[in-house]
Amino acid sequence: MAVKHPSVEELACIAQAYHLSPTRQDLESFSALMTSTLLSYARLDQLTEPTLPVQYPRRPGYRPQPQDNPLGAWYWRCEITGVTSALSGLLAGKTLAIKDNVCVAGIPMMNGTSVLEGYVPDVDATLVTRILDAGGTILGKAVCESLCFSGASHTSDTGPVRNPHDPTRTTGGSSSGSAALVAAGEVDMAIGGDQGGSIRIPSSWCGIYGLKPTYGLVPYTGVFPIELTLDHTGPMARTAADVALLLEAIAGSDGLDPRQRAGLRGEAYTQALTGNINGLRLGIVQEGFGWEGLSEPDVDASVTAAARAFERLGAQVSPVSIPWHRDGMHVWTPIAVEGATRLMVAGNSMGTNWKGHYTTSLLDMFARGWQSRANDLSETTKLVVLLGEYMQTRYHGRYYAKAQNLARTLTAAYDAALRTCDVLVMPTLPMKATIIPAANASREEYTARALEMIANTCPFDVTGHPAINVPCGTSNGLPVGMMLIGRHGEDATVLRTADAYQRHLAG
Repeated sequence: MAVKHPSVEELACIAQAYHLSPTRQDLESFSALMTSTLLSYARLDQLTEPTLPVQYPRRPGYRPQPQDNPLGAWYWRCEITGVTSALSGLLAGKTLAIKDNVCVAGIPMMNGTSVLEGYVPDVDATLVTRILDAGGTILGKAVCESLCFSGASHTSDTGPVRNPHDPTRTTGGSSSGSAALVAAGEVDMAIGGDQGGSIRIPSSWCGIYGLKPTYGLVPYTGVFPIELTLDHTGPMARTAADVALLLEAIAGSDGLDPRQRAGLRGEAYTQALTGNINGLRLGIVQEGFGWEGLSEPDVDASVTAAARAFERLGAQVSPVSIPWHRDGMHVWTPIAVEGATRLMVAGNSMGTNWKGHYTTSLLDMFARGWQSRANDLSETTKLVVLLGEYMQTRYHGRYYAKAQNLARTLTAAYDAALRTCDVLVMPTLPMKATIIPAANASREEYTARALEMIANTCPFDVTGHPAINVPCGTSNGLPVGMMLIGRHGEDATVLRTADAYQRHLAG
């Protein structure tokens, strides 16, 4: 496209927004000065930008009919196989669903919102290429919540995703379709994303295993972001062993994601699954229980019993107090609200000021979509945008900055506990799966059901510690989840502990 020279009127609007008071003569002068600078933009239009590889052939697939999608969990069906390694790769014989905030070339991507409907990526996210390199077979895109800003499964513009254990109840979100498809046995594994708990929440309520890896362990390249310091993506499966297997296939630096720090590498996680946790020290975090107005006694009791059961395997289990955990959600909130407003919305999904791969086609499509159809955004997104922009404008980013500074204090509090414990334990969620709100539910009910459950999960998106949901029982037919948290980079320990529970203690 040819870059259009700004008019004097356009420059006047910009000047007003930035509290400048130029005369028309000033603006005409600035406009003339821009002419030579805009030559660089014209030259960019002539250059070809580097892209992400698309190495495996695929057909476009199809949107499933409702009768073939009873849980509402599939957004798109297809079949893509990593041909060269399908017979011998790490994921040979495994079927996967990809959360619909992840780019898969040639396959439509909606990210739960109608404002992006019609977008077809031209690249494969790094993790998609790695799955195909390892011989996995991708069976389609799983529905996710609208712009992934919900912990429940009623906000996607394709309709609610229903819990396989009780179709009147939420699966949890935002990786709602991923969890439902794994729990229902329609795929072996799935990719989820997690900025406030969006892997662990639906894993807990659907009764599967889901790991939020150490921050930056799995490259986020080619995945629709929310907030660079909170973004995580990772594996979901019915067994801890399959979670470890998928993590082994997708972990490690790709050199394109600013979230990945030097020295953080993937491991052979499956080799850590020995079933032996004799001598392992587990700390039951007291502040993760008894949330007023949220915690259900049967959930707290189930998780306590499950944690104590590790003693039968030779582990040392004791209570631990981390008072800062009760403030974790308050640290998370300004980062998520203001950061998402500036990056995900005002920044048109990509923002600026970071090095790595920008998915420019997504940026352009999303910008055109939301700016022309802002009223079609979800109620949760509208709430975030209104509050986030108010806080940034009125308080100049002070609270976002303070929260980021306090994030180091929060991280240090968990690290201190993890010097005396190897793994921390608490309920993944304080309550069991809630009823899906009616289509005509009030805005108050809609947002409450979307955001109420994150108190235990969201702090670890701030701190970046690895955390996994472990199904530890049911109550009234609904799954209960136990969360295990480990030291940075010690995902293998968390997986070994989860696998030992599944092998020896799960009912």
